[in-house]
Amino acid sequence: MKRAYLSIGSNQGNRHLHLQNATDRLQAHPGIKVKSCSPLYQTPAWGFSSDDFLNACLAVDTNLSPQELLKYILDTERQLGRIRSEEKGYLPRTIDIDILFFEDEIIREADLIVPHPQMAKRRFVLAPLADIAPGKIHPELKKSVAKLLEECPDDSEIDKTDLSVQLKKDQLFSSLNYLAIEGNIGSGKTTLATMIAEEYNGKLILERFADNPFLPKFYREPQRYAFPLEMSFLADRYQQFTDDTSQPDLFKSFMVSDYDIYKSLIFARITLPEEEFFLYRKLFGLMYKELLKPDVYVYLYQNTERLLKQIKKRGRSYEQDMSYDYLEKINKGYMDHIKNSHQQNILIIDVSEMDFVQNKNDFKEIIDKIHCFYAEMHN
Repeated sequence: MKRAYLSIGSNQGNRHLHLQNATDRLQAHPGIKVKSCSPLYQTPAWGFSSDDFLNACLAVDTNLSPQELLKYILDTERQLGRIRSEEKGYLPRTIDIDILFFEDEIIREADLIVPHPQMAKRRFVLAPLADIAPGKIHPELKKSVAKLLEECPDDSEIDKTDLSVQLKKDQLFSSLNYLAIEGNIGSGKTTLATMIAEEYNGKLILERFADNPFLPKFYREPQRYAFPLEMSFLADRYQQFTDDTSQPDLFKSFMVSDYDIYKSLIFARITLPEEEFFLYRKLFGLMYKELLKPDVYVYLYQNTERLLKQIKKRGRSYEQDMSYDYLEKINKGYMDHIKNSHQQNILIIDVSEMDFVQNKNDFKEIIDKIHCFYAEMHN
């Protein structure tokens, strides 16, 4: 599979429906997997006078050649009512699909030029493309999409809408076996893992923290209860995780958890004195070797001020006296782990300014980031 980026647009009839139909037909091809889509943008007609367009960009993985992909795109346009004219200049259209990038290939053929020769001049292309591939480097201009957008000479007024096209749910996580969502206390990892499982037919694995009898005692007397707390967490996580991951659900597409068992070592390093941590680490190492590792490890970063607000909002009595310094230590523990890890499957997403529960575009942005990251890992 190779990664291509497409631009789709419509300014006739039910524009939103045309974009959805185009995306559906692309997804219907066995050699094309639509991995992510930007939000839809309302933009003025570029280069001619006509009704406003709705535009978006798609990331697709395909085993088709560039010419085979172009042929299917042209057939899709015809199927959706696009009539190409010999008349010179731009015309209104029900659907327009362009290949922007095909891997890093440079193609100069009579009917296909890639990268798209006009993309650096078009804000309506660069803005949605930057939503899903800001770091993609133009193979000729040697600049990222984000940089091209910053330097774009086009001053057209474009508006990001609340509209989006729906991707086939069975494609989104079809090649993923296990996704771990991690983060500090109050970062939203349980909420996000639950939303992903519900939306994309995943088997949900949630940490059973509420049943731990040492947790309220630890918050009252941390030095006294740190070791039994961490040992009980480790035993429970090991048992639960082993049980849940060793019995795949045949009716679910993948597994998603709101923790990775490595968090046990991160928290223990913070809470335990050196001698106890040394003993704990030896036992942890023996257990960790036997456990399933995530295909993608997502760390949700939130600043400490917002973490405290989230913790207060959810109202768990034993968390209300949690200190700023303690949360800062946990954040640092996670970041030290990520920095020193040799794994290439760790994705950090800053959710400090997001509300992925109330704002569907924020949720979609997170999903797109996970898919783009996973696709890049396998390119």
